[in-house]
Amino acid sequence: MKEIQQEMQQLTEQLLYHARRYYNEDAPEISDFEYDKLQCRLRELEAQYPQYARPDSPTQRVIGAVLEGFEEVRHPYPMESLQDVFSFDEIRAFDRRMKERFHRVEYTVELKIDGLSVCLEYENGRLVLGATRGDGRVGEDVTENIKTIFDVPMAVDTAHEHLWIRGEVYMPNKVFDRINAQREASGEQLFANPRNAAAGSLRQLDSSICAQRKLSMFCFNVQNARELGFKTHSDSLEYLKKLGCKVVEPYVVIDDVEAVLAFIREMGDKRDTLPCGIDGIVIKVNDLAQREELGSTSKVPRWAVAYKYPPEEKPAKLLDIIIQVGRTGVLTPNAVFEPVRLAGTSVSRATLHNLDFIRQRDIRIGDTIMVRKAGDIIPEVLGVDHSLRQEDAQVFTMPESCPVCGAPVVQEEGEAAFRCTGAECPAQLLRSITHFASRDAMDIEGLGPALVQSLVEEGLVASPADLYDLRLPDVAMLERMGEKSAQNLLSAIEKSKEKPLSRLLFAFGIRQVGQKAAQTLAKQFGSMDKLLEAQPEQLKEVFDIGEITAENLHRWLHSEQSTHLIRRLREAGVNMTQPDEQESRKLEGLTFVLTGTLSRYTRSEASERIVRNGGKVSGSVSKKTSYVLAGEDAGSKLTKAESLGIPILDEDAFDALLGQ
Repeated sequence: MKEIQQEMQQLTEQLLYHARRYYNEDAPEISDFEYDKLQCRLRELEAQYPQYARPDSPTQRVIGAVLEGFEEVRHPYPMESLQDVFSFDEIRAFDRRMKERFHRVEYTVELKIDGLSVCLEYENGRLVLGATRGDGRVGEDVTENIKTIFDVPMAVDTAHEHLWIRGEVYMPNKVFDRINAQREASGEQLFANPRNAAAGSLRQLDSSICAQRKLSMFCFNVQNARELGFKTHSDSLEYLKKLGCKVVEPYVVIDDVEAVLAFIREMGDKRDTLPCGIDGIVIKVNDLAQREELGSTSKVPRWAVAYKYPPEEKPAKLLDIIIQVGRTGVLTPNAVFEPVRLAGTSVSRATLHNLDFIRQRDIRIGDTIMVRKAGDIIPEVLGVDHSLRQEDAQVFTMPESCPVCGAPVVQEEGEAAFRCTGAECPAQLLRSITHFASRDAMDIEGLGPALVQSLVEEGLVASPADLYDLRLPDVAMLERMGEKSAQNLLSAIEKSKEKPLSRLLFAFGIRQVGQKAAQTLAKQFGSMDKLLEAQPEQLKEVFDIGEITAENLHRWLHSEQSTHLIRRLREAGVNMTQPDEQESRKLEGLTFVLTGTLSRYTRSEASERIVRNGGKVSGSVSKKTSYVLAGEDAGSKLTKAESLGIPILDEDAFDALLGQ
């Protein structure tokens, strides 16, 4: 038995070490396979000998539980917010108030982490609850997600029956950068900042998603410190460190206000060297008895203030304006300026958003611009010092062709954005192939964003048409593939050739040609050849195809890159026709609008049923709408339909209409 106990002890220590290396330090020493093997062995032993299982065992971290919703948690100790101050004079005024009240005042001065505040409850040393701050009195139970954070001990060696710890969950800067790079590559919306990313991750109902985000946590308060006998806040922080909790460091204990200000200046200069974002410095009375005497207002404690760093603004000479082509084909002008230091980092580029932004501020190449970091994260151009303008300052104009692929650039009426029209533009490659393979397009099972990125990085695809030229040995050599997975992918690609024309049209990602428009066009023309013969005037006559959509479609179909792509797909054997799948004419003359989440159909499946039975599908509600098919969480379309007196169908009524 002793040998078993020792093996379990060693396995637990090994797994905890490797988990820290993977999650906290981003420097794994063993493969996922090896880690899983060790964990599997520990699970087996714990099942046989539960008396030897440690409460902090990695097997206790439930990574993958999907919750139906978050339960409310009432905090036994209110999680108060802090009074913000924005100047050193306000800090001096705070110090005067404290010293008028007490003969001697000592402060703990800590970094203010830009994250999400949570509370942990330990019962007899074991983690039993993790909850968000909420409104300070009632939060949400996020225990399963908290357990995925490897900074949080599953158990602590404490003699106290109940220990309540407050901390800040955050996303480390390097994790934030990596996740945003992955999201950009897959065409997903980027996180605005690490704080938003951390908050969104912690509130995922699927804890496996939270685990993937590699969140971290600093502890900064023992909520029941007075009950546990602590005299000062700094003593409670040292106690947390002994328990193995990660506390906010560096922190200092100071009784001189000018030393407090010096610490604020020092940390301000070091902000960009820290592993996470900070937005200020917290100054707290250290003595817990003094805190108790001071009490709180209805909103904030009187014994603490949070100094917020102001955003820096600096002048810089604008050297050039260059164009960046995004994953969706939008051309974004970017300012290139002489490097300036902002929030501790060297900055030399910032977005100028669009041509309207440049014209409204009369920004010219050669001007002196004012630059800052929005939220101390994203560089932005505020405007121009026109008094310093030189005679040779150049007015900027948008290019007529894409700087990446040379395709024509268009600006649609009513839009600020200029867009590349290239069907095979390299700048849009990851997004275009991911969309091409998506479920509602060519439905190539297994070809997700990560695999698309691998194919692109290995030079195996430079166009959606290249998918149909892939060979088994090339795909099998990719990371995490192997021959069986590669064969499954190639089979899915081969199967996609049979998809109808409507799927192919949607897969192209043509502006304003969504699923409904693709289905309507495919049904109307029947083949790619006939669609290519159609003039804009004929396209405009198709139901729900407006003038702008018709012009976009005609321009796209007849561009050089599109012609090349269609020819290659045709040569690969991709279907270019729409089979007659008419089931009946029960819905002929009827126009439907879909809204909300349906339980029996996807939106595309319901739309296809309507079209196959002679009906039409529109994207907006009007007096011409015959029915609105509404699922759960239906929004403004349902409200408008009700106001117009349009009949509302649920799925039972819809099936009944089809005679099912």
